[in-house]
Amino acid sequence: MKAFRGKPSIYGTAVPQGAAELTISDLSLHFGGVKALSAVNIEVHSGELLAVIGPNGAGKTSLLNCITGFYRAQKGRILFNGQDIAAMPTHELIRVGIGRTFQNIELFPGMSVLSNMMLARHIHCKYHLPAAGLFSRGVRHEEIRHRRILEELIDFLEMQSIRNKTVGSLPYGMMKRVELGRALALEPKLLVLDEPFAGMNLEEKEDMVRFLVELNEAWGQTMILVEHDMSIVMSIAQRIVVLNFGEKLAEGTAEEIRNHPEVIRAYLGDNVSLY
Repeated sequence: MKAFRGKPSIYGTAVPQGAAELTISDLSLHFGGVKALSAVNIEVHSGELLAVIGPNGAGKTSLLNCITGFYRAQKGRILFNGQDIAAMPTHELIRVGIGRTFQNIELFPGMSVLSNMMLARHIHCKYHLPAAGLFSRGVRHEEIRHRRILEELIDFLEMQSIRNKTVGSLPYGMMKRVELGRALALEPKLLVLDEPFAGMNLEEKEDMVRFLVELNEAWGQTMILVEHDMSIVMSIAQRIVVLNFGEKLAEGTAEEIRNHPEVIRAYLGDNVSLY
């Protein structure tokens, strides 16, 4: 994988990508009598890779949906860089700097890789529909700028050979990579990843691990990762939060979580150890 020296031009070379301080306080979400989240408190700090784990039905995706505006919690606060975002619509959350990938791939299968990624640049477009229709000189120059950013991301994610292929013709693991590229094209301050390794083979997982580690360590990308593959979580997460039945069960480093008796009992049952 291409090794960047400092930040790539998409985020600038001299300054960090931006603060991404997230504070979740007393967050509660229910669907009728079902409690998806109950008084959850979590903090994410700039430059951190935080993993959220837990058994099926623990509330992990519900948490991400609250952060990214797909669900509205009945109680609690979500502060992003000091701004309350709990009631913000999804498109506004993108503008304040929160990008996301999904557990089930949400791409346009009939469009090319480059076109799917270009869609994410809409929030950075400075021209309006009339100018776009005329394809004026200013629009052409801006289009070139966006294409350069996307080509840098395509190089980083090693997708040069598929840039013009339709997404629907790609292997599942490569579609996941395209979705990551589209999320990065938003230039998010906080990147939310919902099971990015699901459905991948070993080689595809190894590639995705390299990309995420590079993003975090070299680019300073702040990330929240929900994932079931414990070997990956334990190897790349700087801090781990464990949910169980909608409640926060534990929080700590990989070593602390690996040896936490309540986590082991809730996640895998008695007499079994986490990887």
